[in-house]
Amino acid sequence: MRQLLVPVIGLLLALTGSVRAESVLVAAAANVTAVVGEIAAAFAAETGHEVVLTFGSTGGLYAQITQAAPFDVYLAADAERPERALAEGHAVRGSGFTYAYGRLALYSTTRDVGGAAALDGEFRRLAIADPQLAPYGRAAMEVLAALGRSAAVADRLVTGASVTQALQFVVSGNAELGFVAASQIGEGAHWLVPA
Repeated sequence: MRQLLVPVIGLLLALTGSVRAESVLVAAAANVTAVVGEIAAAFAAETGHEVVLTFGSTGGLYAQITQAAPFDVYLAADAERPERALAEGHAVRGSGFTYAYGRLALYSTTRDVGGAAALDGEFRRLAIADPQLAPYGRAAMEVLAALGRSAAVADRLVTGASVTQALQFVVSGNAELGFVAASQIGEGAHWLVPA
């Protein structure tokens, strides 16, 4: 079993191709939307260069990169896809590095979440990110398997394209619970999944 602490081991990669002097195209995992927006605004104010942000799942952004999307920077939520981009020649060698580590949290805006026992209670929907595209979704599935609750919640899972969409399901009330990035949660109850 992989560690339950989701490594938001994103790697910053200057992608192959020329960097435009006027603008920088940034592909960023959905879990860093707020902070990357702040960084981009500060960068633009300081340098006068425009920052064009594209947010999505790490896997979805990787797929765009492999199809020659002209990103200058790739901020991923795992190490796997940036390493693959480097190995396949879609990024400048030696440009990758870990910029943060993230945590998976079980979150609710409507109920108490004191731990894994919240998954045993009555709820209609549990939101997760797509495990095929989003590292947080893959980690959520690993947590459910490790807790022996995969089968018990299978018919109540609602899957978002990214961890941000999973969060939106919870915030909107379309799901009472959701596995999301701890960095994204606001008001409400949460349980930080232990390693």
